[in-house]
Amino acid sequence: MPGRFTVTAFAGILSALFVSLTTISAVSQAEPYFYSSETELEQHYNHSIQAFWQQQVKQGRFNGQDQVPIAYATAVHPEPVGSIVISSGRIEGYLKYKEVIYELFNNGYSVFIHDHRGQGLSGRMTANPHKGYVRDYANYVADMKTFYKQVVEPNSHHLPLLLGHSMGGAIGVLYLLQYPQDFSRAAMTAPMFGINSPLPDGISRKLVSAGTRLNQWLSELPWYFPGQTNYHPLPFTKNLLTHSEVRYRIFRREYKQTPELQLGGVTFGWLKASIEAMDRIETQLPTLERSLLVLQAGNDKVVNNERQQRICSTVEACRFESIDGARHELLMESDEYRKPAIKRILDFFHQT
Repeated sequence: MPGRFTVTAFAGILSALFVSLTTISAVSQAEPYFYSSETELEQHYNHSIQAFWQQQVKQGRFNGQDQVPIAYATAVHPEPVGSIVISSGRIEGYLKYKEVIYELFNNGYSVFIHDHRGQGLSGRMTANPHKGYVRDYANYVADMKTFYKQVVEPNSHHLPLLLGHSMGGAIGVLYLLQYPQDFSRAAMTAPMFGINSPLPDGISRKLVSAGTRLNQWLSELPWYFPGQTNYHPLPFTKNLLTHSEVRYRIFRREYKQTPELQLGGVTFGWLKASIEAMDRIETQLPTLERSLLVLQAGNDKVVNNERQQRICSTVEACRFESIDGARHELLMESDEYRKPAIKRILDFFHQT
């Protein structure tokens, strides 16, 4: 027993020392926050970030609604200034967020993230695991509440903060509307309050509605929306998500090394559920009881920026800022866009 205690204590000392040395070496006197650097990321990712992941991050699973297995990861800080829960975007898994989690941890936060049902390492609801599908966004919210109660709350010394991206921003807002007491404030990057479509909104809605009904009449299996396919990685030069070639390359490498992460296009069912969720957000967001920061990606080709700004403008508690020129994935962007986004998020989280 004494020998076991000594090993455990020694491991704890090494863990705390690792955190302290990493943070001290990264944060200068002039800069209050730690930022991960794009110029050194390739080498840094393969050594410091992967070492951090092995030493500090715990992974687990729980049963979500209808017994769908939900995967999650946590990085509990030994001396936290706060707790951050991440609600990730469509097709994303927590393994894509290694750099973000490392960065937030080195700014003093405990970090909690789960993979939404139907993506990442969580369970799928379709025979083809590549099909993006959910019956109702209420399922996402219910899973998140279970995650909060079983994992986040028992390991948080502070009322948590919420960080959502894209689809995860929509899920996060719906969660806040239902459980406002669970978070002190929330920041959303490029939240999915509307989806960019080449067709007028009215035509898109009718097409999704008709396709959904036809799908339900003719098959029990969800159909892809026309033009959608199984996972296919686009070359960097054709991507609409980020200007950062190194971050894009790392993201695609993670998905190649862990094929379970791979997710293809959306189904009629996912689109129907998303339209209903976005309409609920537009109707109900003015009742929001928590401070909300919306960071818009100025050159976003994925979500509808006009609707995003319009919805935020109707909410007294919503603070809107734009990162001009940035593409959709602000947390995975080039440093010139990403660093200002991270700074605004951390400044907002530091406010009381």
